[in-house]
Amino acid sequence: MKDFLYSLELKVRDYECDLQSVVNNAAYLNYLEHTRHEFLLSVGLDFTKLSEMNLSPMVYRADIIYKTSLVSGDIFISTINVSRKGNLKILFHQKIYRKKDNKLMISATITKVIVKDGKAYNPDFYFKAINQE
Repeated sequence: MKDFLYSLELKVRDYECDLQSVVNNAAYLNYLEHTRHEFLLSVGLDFTKLSEMNLSPMVYRADIIYKTSLVSGDIFISTINVSRKGNLKILFHQKIYRKKDNKLMISATITKVIVKDGKAYNPDFYFKAINQE
């Protein structure tokens, strides 16, 4: 595994698999989102508090490369690195590795923007919270 800012260990549940007995492609989006939420909580950014401030982190774009499929019972590590694109976009570089052999299962870049009152909002507070500025 390569260097990363944050990681989370998870396990595939039976109901996340499709008729081919592999994890359904849409379930990976849930894994990625859950990892982002846990990461943000770990640096003090709580979605409830953001909502109270009328700030809404929104997915702008999701680029996912599916390498190999996870199956029911697999334990995997979901990792995050974060960067900035311009003044308004936050890039979450995420990877999922199967734990037993560290095999890369997916690689994704999730681009997010913060919306306040219907307009894109400067995400400086995100980067301050994760000590990236």
